[in-house]
Amino acid sequence: MNKYNYAFLDENTKKEIRRAILKAVAIPGYQVPFGSREMPIARGWGTGGLQVTLSIVGEHDCVKVIDQGCDDSVNACNIRELIEQTTGVETTTDTLQASIIQTRHRIPEEKMTKEQILVFQVPLPEPLRKVEPSEKKTREMHGERDYSKLWVLLYENIVKWGEITIAARYPVTVHHRYIMDPSPIPRFDVPKLHQAKTLFLFGAGREKRIYAIPPHTDVIPLQFEDYRFQKEKHKGISCMYCHSETSFLDEVYDQETGNVQYCCSDTSYCLKRRNQQAGKSVMIGGAWDE
Repeated sequence: MNKYNYAFLDENTKKEIRRAILKAVAIPGYQVPFGSREMPIARGWGTGGLQVTLSIVGEHDCVKVIDQGCDDSVNACNIRELIEQTTGVETTTDTLQASIIQTRHRIPEEKMTKEQILVFQVPLPEPLRKVEPSEKKTREMHGERDYSKLWVLLYENIVKWGEITIAARYPVTVHHRYIMDPSPIPRFDVPKLHQAKTLFLFGAGREKRIYAIPPHTDVIPLQFEDYRFQKEKHKGISCMYCHSETSFLDEVYDQETGNVQYCCSDTSYCLKRRNQQAGKSVMIGGAWDE
């Protein structure tokens, strides 16, 4: 820890990133450019989210890192270890115990509070990239609020498949102004962004962009009057471990039997439910509950 400046980044870099965060919070959904630094992980593996986390973390924070809802993946473990070694702050796998949660493509199942910050790792921040390759042109389209090409993309999706089939990175309107890419979270998580108590920060290191959704902000998915936004439905299936029917479920293929089973994507949530069902003590929001 003594070999590095606190939280790895130099103080001027952290000040620049915090200024970009303040501007992003002041203009919800607007992509603020920043000078993305080289990190000891490859670009595309969460450098943007990591820079945001290291710029806002303090000595009294408790940090949780998840990858697709899992606390134990290689990406989550390595980022968590880097944060531990360069800050010395406490880390946890308990969603409600953490003050800062860095996530790759999931929002935790447990309802987060106003004291928490959720930091997203973002690979592609521009929602118009699918319909317009020019960065200069997308800037102009955002400025003029010209999102017609994106609406045409949704229409073509309906004509081809009979419904909107976008599974992740579903475009949303933030504060009735900017259309935003919510990172590759599944559609299941998109409603959690609307009028949430938590501050959401999005960091794209490779694209050098930071944007934010402040607490109690309207976040509305793009939808037509006759083709409404729908999140994934897991009818008739449940988690094979905790038997949850309301959480986001991952498919697990059993090579021996050839059967497909399902388990909770959020490993912390699943473990809590299993412990509660077994009558074990569970840590909830920093307090033990029997």
